[in-house]
Amino acid sequence: MATTTPSHDATTREAGCPHCRDGLGKAAPVEHGSLRDRIRSKPGLAQAWRVGVFVAGLVCIAIGLALSVLPGPLTIPPLLLGLWIWSSEFAWARRLFESFKRKARDAWAHATQHPVSSAVITVGGIVLAAVVVWAVGHYGLVDRVKDAVGL
Repeated sequence: MATTTPSHDATTREAGCPHCRDGLGKAAPVEHGSLRDRIRSKPGLAQAWRVGVFVAGLVCIAIGLALSVLPGPLTIPPLLLGLWIWSSEFAWARRLFESFKRKARDAWAHATQHPVSSAVITVGGIVLAAVVVWAVGHYGLVDRVKDAVGL
């Protein structure tokens, strides 16, 4: 059975119509009368909500990417959290989240099959990161770089 969307004029589109696309995908369906439904009924608040969801997801993704320099599965949880936050509002993120969940399950299965090597790599990465942080502070590397650059 084919479904059709009602026709919309420009004023409906500007008013925050839930059937209109905004470049980031259609908003996730919500239960009628819920908090999100009430938020989406007010155009300015609906846009602010989507921006807030995007920023919260972006912060988690940035943390996950920052952790990617460490070996081991430390980067997976914040990335999944960020995608989960985005997937609550954006259709493209829901598709990406499902793909990422499959990959995360595979990585977890590998880590549980090889627990000793996974633990050694993860703990080694954390120790290495701690040593780098200590060295930067102990030897004043930030100040040395600023002096070298002339700041």
